[in-house]
Amino acid sequence: MPAMPEMDMAKAGEGGCGALNMTDASVNMHFHGTNTPPTCHEDEVIHTIVNSNETFRYELHIPKNEPPGLYWYHPHIHGISNTAVQGGATGAIVVEGIENVNPAVAGMAQRILVVRDTLPRNPGHGPRKRPRIAQGGRIVQKEGGWDLLVNYIPIGGPAYVPAVLEMKPGEKQFWRVANTSAITMLDLNLIYDGKQQPLEIIGLDGVPLGSQSGTGQGKSITRTSILMPPASRAEFIVTGPSSEVKNAVLMTRTVDTGPAGDSDPQRPLFTIKTSSAGAKPSDFTRVPAVSGPPLGKRFADLADAKPTGARKLFFSEDDNYLYITVDGKTPKPYAMDDPPAIVTRQGAVEDWVIENRSDEVHEFHIHQIHFLLKARNGTALPPHDQQILDTVNVPYWTGTGPYPNVTLRMDFRGPDVGDFVYHCHILDHEDNGMMAIIRVLPAEQGAATTSKEPAAVEPKQRLAEQKK
Repeated sequence: MPAMPEMDMAKAGEGGCGALNMTDASVNMHFHGTNTPPTCHEDEVIHTIVNSNETFRYELHIPKNEPPGLYWYHPHIHGISNTAVQGGATGAIVVEGIENVNPAVAGMAQRILVVRDTLPRNPGHGPRKRPRIAQGGRIVQKEGGWDLLVNYIPIGGPAYVPAVLEMKPGEKQFWRVANTSAITMLDLNLIYDGKQQPLEIIGLDGVPLGSQSGTGQGKSITRTSILMPPASRAEFIVTGPSSEVKNAVLMTRTVDTGPAGDSDPQRPLFTIKTSSAGAKPSDFTRVPAVSGPPLGKRFADLADAKPTGARKLFFSEDDNYLYITVDGKTPKPYAMDDPPAIVTRQGAVEDWVIENRSDEVHEFHIHQIHFLLKARNGTALPPHDQQILDTVNVPYWTGTGPYPNVTLRMDFRGPDVGDFVYHCHILDHEDNGMMAIIRVLPAEQGAATTSKEPAAVEPKQRLAEQKK
């Protein structure tokens, strides 16, 4: 197995945070979806390295106006992030208070369900459209889908024996699902005796629906399926099966990831068993009662904000590397000592078009901020589908016609300044180069915000200031 080329470049550099050089066991932490500072000892992943037998303290400052919802954390060392996440090093974070935004869930039994993927116990099961090999250090699955786990309960192939969840017949519950897989896309469907059931969606990617405009109160939308790319979260109300239902299962259906994509086959996640007693008290908690008005809106009226700039970025790949590139620049794989690919200022609101020029799906994610999904393939989405997210799927290119794309309204109006990253959240892709740095400079006093690229702060000076 060849060494990954990027590992030779994984050095924190002078003024870095933690260890100077990485090893194959290095870690750091990314607190996914939180709008927290990209500084040493908080949510900084570019120069932070923690090695075996070392102690490193994180102090995460969650903003008071962080939307209440489901977030998560995972290691983010470039070159080995996929290995760490598939090893199970992930967990859920709940920012409390969702009942104050959407009282429909107040007092309801809630389940936190963390889906992970891992190396298959039975390699070779399941079909692939095109076998892959390791090229340029890229380590990929050769056949079959990756095995899944729900709260560490394995659901391996080829039998796909699901986990079991207990409920009372007809009971309403609030399910908070995090797809913390490194690679696997989910298409959630709740099936009772062969029939799809409604899923009342309350929040996506940590943000209650409808909570960022108007009164600040949440809304809901009802769907029969929820597409969840790696890193996404969905929080929704379900109604348990009646006692007459013979087969109740939450499953993920087959996802078409493209000719070069990984295999994401249909399989069950868990079956639902009903009884008059329902689940043991240790298997769930309850959402608190409403305790007051919702706190301030983190992404207030983003849909109506006037953009200060626009950009186009694109995903592409070749036999050795994968790239995310600002349109007009030459693709290159990410390295930890790269300069920023984009520089903007605090307070900016920018519209970005993200294209996929490859024959497999990619997932756009940016640290420190959220964005509003406005359009797909140049067509504006209906208002109920224009959601605030931190991860979005960009479908693969078929080889003819326009490149698939999404239009995102990026929100830099928050407090976070400094260097952070954006990348494909299929972590095998990120490890193989599909990542870049953005630098957000402090807002200019008394000047209108623009998205022009002003003179950059020297990295050594910036990192030294972060460590003070």
